[in-house]
Amino acid sequence: MRYLKLIPDQTAIRFMRWRSFSFAGSSAAIVASFILVIVLGLNFGIDFRGGTLIEIQSKDGPADIADIRTRVGDLGLGDVQIQEFGAPTDVLIRVEQQEGGELAQQAVIVKVREALGDSVDYRRVEIVGPQVSGELVTSGIIAVIAAFLAILIYIWFRFEWQYAIGAVVTTVHDVILTLGLFSLVRFEFNLSSIAAVLTIVGYSLNDTVVVYDRIRENLRRYKKKPVRDVIDMSVNDTLSRTIMTSTTTLLALFALYIFGGEVIRSFTFAMIWGVLIGTYSSIFVAAPLLILMKLRPAGNKPAEAETADAPS
Repeated sequence: MRYLKLIPDQTAIRFMRWRSFSFAGSSAAIVASFILVIVLGLNFGIDFRGGTLIEIQSKDGPADIADIRTRVGDLGLGDVQIQEFGAPTDVLIRVEQQEGGELAQQAVIVKVREALGDSVDYRRVEIVGPQVSGELVTSGIIAVIAAFLAILIYIWFRFEWQYAIGAVVTTVHDVILTLGLFSLVRFEFNLSSIAAVLTIVGYSLNDTVVVYDRIRENLRRYKKKPVRDVIDMSVNDTLSRTIMTSTTTLLALFALYIFGGEVIRSFTFAMIWGVLIGTYSSIFVAAPLLILMKLRPAGNKPAEAETADAPS
């Protein structure tokens, strides 16, 4: 019986030769992400902006999205988003925050009901006020910062300070690029997106720790080798595991993205990107950062000039 192998058992790819290019590419991507977020901003959903969410189900077969959009659009409620939600009969209506407090939000529900009449069933109605949305933004930021602090403390105790800083920098790299992508493609950024970002943090950290653990093990075993060569060896040792894990995860995520419906599409989109960028960063960002921070355990001879083998 033959087993599927995406990567041969023994590889000798010299990843560290390309670290100058990976650093340059990652730096450019981070700057571009900052510019996108500042200029375009994020497409915040009702969770963060406040507003009214109404889920309806058509009684007479598949919903006519164009007709619903016309009826609700003529009400003059400002920014209104209407999209299919799961089954062809299900529709999700999002209406922006109205001036006038809670009474104004209740009036939105009344107007939508009058416009659509009895041709639909109302399955869910939610109102998110500005105070609640502000609290959600604050809670989301605190959750991400707390995750970074926990990572820093955990890696510092388990490894050394170079590993801790490398893991945090790598994870921040992945989060910033994820936010930049959300800003570019204009996917709605809501509480599910925050959950996706935190999941990406965990996935990226797991990949990075696997690589770091093998680097630490090989540094103890090969004390006379240059650190650069030991890191290359360690990344190659974990390459098959990294690629297979990412591939199987992506297969499940693509299935969810295609067949999971609109409600989880932004979450799965962020996760697909997070797995791809997390796999890249664990190899081309996390590992080279150890060289940049002069990781040199006792007993290792100094590496040759780090730029000597970089391709021109």
